[in-house]
This record gives sequence, C-alpha cells and structure tokens, in this order.
Amino acid sequence: MTDNKLQFHPIAETVVKECGLPEQFTYPFHYIPHPLCIHAAEQVKEYIGKHKEWHAELEAGKMFGVLIARNTEGKVGFFAAFSGILDGKNNLEFFVPPVYDLLDPAGFFKLEEQAISDINQSIRRIEESPELISVQEKLTCLKQQSEKELYDYKTQMISAKALRDEKRKDKLTSEEEAALIKESQFMKAQYKRMEKHWENIMNCHIRQEERIRLELNRLKQERRQRSAALQEKLFRQFILLNAHGTTKDIYTIFKEYGRGIPPAGTGECAAPKLLQHAYRYHFQPLAMAEFWWGNSPLNEIRRHGNFYPSCRSKCEPLLKYMLHGLDVESDPLTEETMHMQQLSVVYEDKWITVVNKPGGMLSVPGKLHAPSVLQWAREHYPDADGPIIVHRLDMDTSGLLILAKSKDTHKRLQDLFEKRLIKKRYIALLDGNVMTKEGFIRLPICSNPNERPMQMVDSNYGKPSVTRYVVIGKTNGYTRVAFYPLTGRTHQLRLHAAHPEGLNAPILGDRLYGKQARRLYLHAESIMFIHPMSGKRIHLTATTPF
Repeated sequence: MTDNKLQFHPIAETVVKECGLPEQFTYPFHYIPHPLCIHAAEQVKEYIGKHKEWHAELEAGKMFGVLIARNTEGKVGFFAAFSGILDGKNNLEFFVPPVYDLLDPAGFFKLEEQAISDINQSIRRIEESPELISVQEKLTCLKQQSEKELYDYKTQMISAKALRDEKRKDKLTSEEEAALIKESQFMKAQYKRMEKHWENIMNCHIRQEERIRLELNRLKQERRQRSAALQEKLFRQFILLNAHGTTKDIYTIFKEYGRGIPPAGTGECAAPKLLQHAYRYHFQPLAMAEFWWGNSPLNEIRRHGNFYPSCRSKCEPLLKYMLHGLDVESDPLTEETMHMQQLSVVYEDKWITVVNKPGGMLSVPGKLHAPSVLQWAREHYPDADGPIIVHRLDMDTSGLLILAKSKDTHKRLQDLFEKRLIKKRYIALLDGNVMTKEGFIRLPICSNPNERPMQMVDSNYGKPSVTRYVVIGKTNGYTRVAFYPLTGRTHQLRLHAAHPEGLNAPILGDRLYGKQARRLYLHAESIMFIHPMSGKRIHLTATTPF
C-alpha cells in the first residue's frame, strides 16, 4: 500500500525477487533501465492514464522519472516524479514534492515575480502608448518631408549650376560673374538654412521621444537587475543533499562545476527531485530511470514511453554532486571502449589505407581518452604526414573508414568528398515499420546547444542534409534499410531515421534518439571512388555484422 505521506510505493516481494536488486546505482547519463525501474515506470504510466484531465497538457510532452529505493525497514519500492509542473502544480499526490516550492503564493519567488510582471506591464503600456506611437509617426512623417524638400532644392541647385556653367562659356563682365557667384553662395546658404530649420523641428520631437525612451530604458534596466537577483536568490533556495548528507545550493554547485549561471528550470527536473526526497527521508537509492510521455518537441527527438538519460545542461552538475556517497555504475561508454574488438585493414597501398572500424571506437581522440583510429594510424604509420583522417564515423557506428598517408593524398580525397564523388552505403536496422519502399530525406540539421552531442532539426539554423534510402527487408517490427548519404552532417543518418519528418523509426540501439540495445545497428558497408593517386576504381565492402 502506498505511503501517502512519503509518496513511497512498495513493490511486491515476488517482483523484487524475480527482477533482482541492482548491484550498483544507475549511471544517469548512459544506462539500460533496471527491470525494477521498468516495472515502476509501468505503474506510473498506468496512474497517468487514469487522469484524463492531464492528457491534453501531456500531449505536448513531459519527462517522468522513477527511483527504486529501500526504506529504513528494508522494504523496496519506488518514488515517482515529473519535470517542471503538471496541472499548474508542482505538488501532486503520488509524486514526490519539488526541491523548492516556486508556486508558494507567500514565497519570495511569487512576490518578486509579480513585481517583475508589473514592470513588464508598465513597459508594454509605454511601448503601446498613444503618446509614443504619435511621436514616432510624426518623426517618420517629418523625416520624409524634410528629405523630399531638401532633395527638391538640391535638384534646383544642380540645375542652377548647370545654367551658370553654360553662361560662363560666353565672355562675361565682372558684374555678371559676380552675380553668378552671389547666386551660388545664396543657394548654398539657403540649403544650410533649410537643413537647420528641419533639424530644429525634428529635435523638438526627438527630445519628446527620448524622454519616453529614458523611462523605458530605466524600467528595462530595473527588470534585468531584479530578474538576475531573483534567479540567483532562487537558485540559492534549491539546497540539495547527497548520499553523505552534506548540502549545497544549486548556484554554488554550478559555479564550482565551472558552468556559470544555471539555466532556467534547473533543479526542477525529475532526477534531482527523486534523489532529494530519498535522502531527506533516509531511503537508500538503488536505481533510477526517466521516460518520456507525449509528443516529441519540435527540435529534439523524444518518443512516447522510451527511457532517456538525464539532461546534461541542467542536471549534470547537480547529479554529479548528489551521487557523491553512492556506489554508482561506471560510465558504460568508457568501459565499452576498453573491451571493443580490434579494427581490421580492408585495403592498403602506399597512399591510403581503408579500415573496418568496430563500433565503440572513436575516429579521433576525444574526452574519454579511449583508443581511436587516429591513434592506431599514428602508431602503424609513423612516417605519415598530414591529418590522416579524411572523414569520420560516430563512435557507435562500425564500418569503412579511409585514411590518407600523406598530406597531398589527404587533400585530394577531401576534394572528392566535397564534390560528392565518394559513394557510401550504410546498412541500418530500424526500430519500427517503414511504410515507403525508397525515397529521399531532407532536413536542416544543427547541434543542440543544450544537449550535446545531440543534433536537432532547426529551419532557422540548420544546414541542409540529404539521404537516399531503400528498404531491403522487414522482420518482427524491424526494418532493414540501406542509406546513401548525399551530405555528411553529424548524426545525419541517426536523425533522418528517428525524426518524425524522416522515417520516424530510430536506428536500433541508438541511445541518443531511440532505445538502448547491445550496439548501434548502423554499419558503413561499402565505399566506392576513383583512387586520387593511381586513378583506379576502388570498390570495397565490409560485411554487416548484424
């Protein structure tokens, strides 16, 4: 029976015995959900499904989380949480409370938020005021009038000068020449008088506009200062616990982590809420998972019901701190690179080498300090000059990769890539049923600044990406596809497969855009090009390992 006070939901001992207990706590940024987490998530989904009044709101999408924990009496159960607010509340039955209650009407946040809202209304009133609109329209009208009058007079001056020049072709008396000079001087002086006249008229209205603008700027400056102060004060109210029982506020955690000011909404995600609640009531955290409910956001890819890692932009500094004192799993990415198979050489001559890169191996060194193709190449070709790596494959992608042994060869191969004269074929197993037989996918892609290394579709900032695809088989809800990329954007094939405007079926094992599996089922199977040095036609294949 659920403990309504603690929102703790016991799990039947038979289920615990069947699933087993986790040996270590979940590494939140890359994990396969423990069976107990899956069981708890199903309970949460069932609960959400009963609340029809939430469904319209949840269609827009929301992250939920579950934390498997053991109470002081040894009973195993779970806590549940949602990110942000739900139904206009952040305190709801069944779910753990927020770390800090932003919605408390008597709290400083709501009071200061109202003060800032009042400033916003004052700014809006001034910007939409008849006085400001009138003076702006008057200035626009006066500017047009002055420009026309000055332009017309300038035209007269040019015509008058042309007549004077024509008269000077004949012999003039000194009196006639003096008259022409006087006329010229008068017109120039008159032009300056006209400029001054319009300047005086304009200045009167400009001063009126400046007076209004000064008040606007004062209000906007006050809004900036109060907003910044409110954010800092707010983040200092989010005081987090870790497994050692020590406390630290979000503002300090981010500062010590080297991240600067926390993004808006930090501390309101499901994962920090869950850990905070468990620590507060002396529960032992055992495992955690987060899942998405609803439609995918416009730019990111989130699939209803799928589990996802914790966000790094808001949660990484917090969770790194909050997990202190727990026995946490190692980062699987680091661990996997230590046990990966060796790469093999598919083709080699005195200019190039083509290797079959295993999944889990980096193309070039990264933050993980794990083995890479470039490191391997430097060891095997110590005399090679130039960058060596001509193109890259994602760490999780296996398949063919071309290496250049000289700077000149590297440049020529890059020219072939830029001219799209190197043809590649990838094989992928997609988690879903693709209805069309073949076609093209065209999406604008750019990096997601809040969730690196993920990419996103963005019509404003994305670069064009094009992939041709051909369905080559279907079985048990999976679709085998051949991809022929015509551009080479980061994560292009993974995004084209998963995005609703692409094939809407993520590559199996895609931990970023789909579901975790044994591996990423994407393989660079073949490559074809004209050798830039020998002129021979090269066509190489590497058998798809799935």
